[in-house]
Amino acid sequence: MTTTAKIDVDQGDLLSAIGSLLHRVLALEGIDALLVPQRLPYEHMVMPTLISDPDQLADCDPLAPAFPLNAAKIASRLTRKAAGGTIVLVLRPCEVRAFVELVKLNQGHMEEVVIVGIDCLGAYRNTDYLKFSRELGNEATRRFFKSVLQGDDAQAGVDLAAACRACDQPFADGADIAIGLRGVDTDNHLLVMSQTEKGHSLLDEIGLDTVELPAQRQAAIDALLTQRRQAKAQLFAETRSATDNLEKLAGYLAACVNCYNCRVACPVCYCRECVFVTDVFDHEPAQYLQWAARKGRIKMPTDTVFYHLTRLAHMSTACVGCGQCSNACPNEIPLAELFITVADQTQKAFDYLAGRSIEERPPLSEFRENEFQEIVGINA
Repeated sequence: MTTTAKIDVDQGDLLSAIGSLLHRVLALEGIDALLVPQRLPYEHMVMPTLISDPDQLADCDPLAPAFPLNAAKIASRLTRKAAGGTIVLVLRPCEVRAFVELVKLNQGHMEEVVIVGIDCLGAYRNTDYLKFSRELGNEATRRFFKSVLQGDDAQAGVDLAAACRACDQPFADGADIAIGLRGVDTDNHLLVMSQTEKGHSLLDEIGLDTVELPAQRQAAIDALLTQRRQAKAQLFAETRSATDNLEKLAGYLAACVNCYNCRVACPVCYCRECVFVTDVFDHEPAQYLQWAARKGRIKMPTDTVFYHLTRLAHMSTACVGCGQCSNACPNEIPLAELFITVADQTQKAFDYLAGRSIEERPPLSEFRENEFQEIVGINA
């Protein structure tokens, strides 16, 4: 069931309007807490914050171009076991999709959550956001969303992260409630759309005025998706050209120091123990000397390309393209571009899109008799 309602905006202050909506949601009987990005009192940083008191929502900032981590990992932590209360999760679309994947992998549950998604305006890389926010202080987010909604993603020479520029899923289709910004007169109101029975019930309790979906919204969505798909095609072409053989791939990953930050930051990389931090890759000193003697030289640390190939094989079916792997890399390797490119091919091969539906089984998790007949040699 889909219901479209609106919330009024006073003089284009989107943050206050969204904050007012979330205040009303958190004040409802049966809602125990709300997870939402909030400005911290130092360095203007924005981090996911679990709030139980509606009066503590004053500094919530879900439109900030800050993306220090994919909050699906936090949602997983909050829902892996029964929490004993209902939590509202305010998530970006890629966070919603990552959480859906984690639920499929038994790393979280949907029973005690309501998901609120917002049209994603994108985010900056961590270092770029810190520079941007330090210069503009509390006005940073307002400057950002006004600029983006007017068609200019860049601010003060800072552009959106590569993963955001190429994201063609910036709308919260998998959320119980979606807040619409694109194709909306945001100086006056925002759209609030229920997309599930759970979301419809919550909107009923709030009692917002229902409206018709504006015709210009679909036109705005189509225009944005055309732009993003062009950027994605360019990203694919450039990344494939840079990594289309093993020698190029080794050069692409040459700055890797095996810090494994990308593994930690990845929202769908959930293994409690990674083989790369076990004794399997804790080589004896003599082994390094033998390799060096056989080849004449070896790059240190070793196993860097093998590590990334293993992650690609392991995670590309579940990659949601959030870009956190690049965000976490201390040496600024464009990992997101590589993962997004490979994941696109892998997911198309399985006719699968990570996070699209909770009903879809992940690739390789079930037997499909007629799958890949051209490879296994079975005639239709």
